[in-house]
Amino acid sequence: MKEISKEWLAFLQEQYPAGSRVQLREMAPDEPYPIKPGSMGTLKHIDDNGTFHVNWDDGRGLGLVIGQDRFSILPPQPQTLKLYMPLTADLYEVDEYGDFDEDIVTLDGCLLTEYAEEIREWLEQENLPTESERGLMHYYHQRDEVERKVKKLVFTAEERERQLWGVAECQLWEALTPAELDRLKEYVTGQASDGFGGGVEQREILVDGGSELYIHLWNSENWDIQTEEERFAQEQSQSPQEGGMVLG
Repeated sequence: MKEISKEWLAFLQEQYPAGSRVQLREMAPDEPYPIKPGSMGTLKHIDDNGTFHVNWDDGRGLGLVIGQDRFSILPPQPQTLKLYMPLTADLYEVDEYGDFDEDIVTLDGCLLTEYAEEIREWLEQENLPTESERGLMHYYHQRDEVERKVKKLVFTAEERERQLWGVAECQLWEALTPAELDRLKEYVTGQASDGFGGGVEQREILVDGGSELYIHLWNSENWDIQTEEERFAQEQSQSPQEGGMVLG
């Protein structure tokens, strides 16, 4: 078997994580007990030799080799995890003469529903070109399971229960363990308070013909971060419940 380069191996392992679906087109002609063409399976892992180890749907476990076998890889579709946090803002209103009032109006999530569309659009515009692929996970520098499992992280806002919430919307390759979720929440909290959130609260959103709104994804009082299930458990309990790369 031809030796695979470290760079190509790293690319394959990153592009096709465990859980990717595999469709066989044709096995090498010298395989004594081939898998039937068209068979489907689930990728377990790609080893250091570049062999794709597959759990086939028929129960077999035969591996595939690029250059010898022909097959397609269908990467798993990311799951969405939302982390909700209280959203507040300071409103600097203009008077009839176009001057700012001396008093600052503090708005909580209930009052911010009036500005939901403007806030969502503004948060989307704050994403930098360097963050287009992974969002704020671009700045996550720990080489751990959170880095591997979380594909992308962006901030947005969502209206629930007549209140506007700050939301960290995460795309996951795999479900997080409780410890990994805690680690992700800690990272999101840092981004809400000092990172992304520290920057956005210094830039105004223009509303109501000239008034300025400064939003806060984090505040020091009565603030927490919870999953959708944790935050809206009662609400949920009352509610009813292709592409890919050809290889070989």
